[in-house]
Amino acid sequence: MKQIITRKLKKNALTIAITLAAAGSIFVVSAYNGSQMGPGPDKGKEPASTKVAPQQMVQKTDKPSERLGANEQAKKTEPVSLLSQVAVQPTPSATYQAEVTGYGETKPRFELTYTSEISGRIEWLAEAFESGRVVKEGDLLAKLDDTNFQQAVSQAKADVATAQLELLEEQRQGEQARSEWERSGLSGEPSSPLVLREPQLASAEAALENAQKTLEKAERDLNYTDITAPFDGVIVSRNVQLGSFINVGGEVAMLYSVDRIEIEIPLSDKQWANLPQAVINVDAAKNDQLTLNESNKSNHQWSAIISSAGSDSDKSQQWTAYVERTHQYVAQDTRQRSLVLVVENPLQQETPLYPGTFVQATIEGVTIDYLWELPSSARSQQGEIWTVDNEGLLHKSAANTLFERQNKIYVTPTQDESLVQVVKRPLSNFKAGMKVMPTVEEL
Repeated sequence: MKQIITRKLKKNALTIAITLAAAGSIFVVSAYNGSQMGPGPDKGKEPASTKVAPQQMVQKTDKPSERLGANEQAKKTEPVSLLSQVAVQPTPSATYQAEVTGYGETKPRFELTYTSEISGRIEWLAEAFESGRVVKEGDLLAKLDDTNFQQAVSQAKADVATAQLELLEEQRQGEQARSEWERSGLSGEPSSPLVLREPQLASAEAALENAQKTLEKAERDLNYTDITAPFDGVIVSRNVQLGSFINVGGEVAMLYSVDRIEIEIPLSDKQWANLPQAVINVDAAKNDQLTLNESNKSNHQWSAIISSAGSDSDKSQQWTAYVERTHQYVAQDTRQRSLVLVVENPLQQETPLYPGTFVQATIEGVTIDYLWELPSSARSQQGEIWTVDNEGLLHKSAANTLFERQNKIYVTPTQDESLVQVVKRPLSNFKAGMKVMPTVEEL
């Protein structure tokens, strides 16, 4: 019996030892896994497992110096990577020459709707009397049937001859009446002017004058049967056909003059402020130049460059114009005042300039100090300029744009620093005081 009890005790002791060994193994494995997972929420407290097996800690940490350096680097770079990167341009203030740019439509000096002075039937048309043709002043364009006008001239000449005869007869009768009055022995003047036939003489003179005026009108109407070009111009449209009848005031054709092209350029108050005084006072200066001859007059004209809108890079589509006058009033529809540019002999240019062309005009303005030159994209949709200070903080200010040129804007500086970082492409989510990471991009 004692042997059986002894054998059972030995077997229970063995079971307990195995259980304790297994529990110890599990505890060691748990401690090892806890050290590999890193510190928990309580960073200041060292886990108890780290005190149990110092030698195992050496085995668990593979190159601890490298692991610690990687962790510290991750901590340092993590906040920086969260900042928004923005492109900035280091911008100094400098001196630039203003450039005033405006737009307008080329128009001829004269736009004539040619109407007929008389009624008649078209009996002849010139070959050059076609739309698009250029004609010279005095060129015969069409002829009306002049039979009735020839007859009117003949009748007027006959009336003039009759009136002249009646005037001579009345003059002779008047002389005879005065002679009889003098022979009568009566003193003084007769009591009635009829005695000396003075009213009859005045009537005859008036009749002759009327007949002469009628003859002049008949001859002028006869001349109107020849329809001629009133100036050098291009025929825009012809409104008559061979054999058509035209009444007084009927439209014959539309003509544009070709001696010069005028461009009316409306400008804002800010653009007028950027123009030199020589341009603003061009009308007064022109009055002072009335004694100049045509050869040196052009030396005193303020020039401008005009180009077809949308083709600035094409040098063949550019022309030289000069400021001819300025409007001394403000247009009611645009609330702007305009200046007028002129191009002489537009159809004789290397590249002809035609009426109706929409053009861009560029005029050199005054020289302005202390400006920023920025890309057009630096101005936000709200008309603001954003800058980044030395601490990476955003600041905004209203953009006072004085003029623009070739996708660049020239604004009044908003800061006094000699070199300022201006954001090239501001975003809609920008807020003043927001911290960003600036990236320098040169202009």
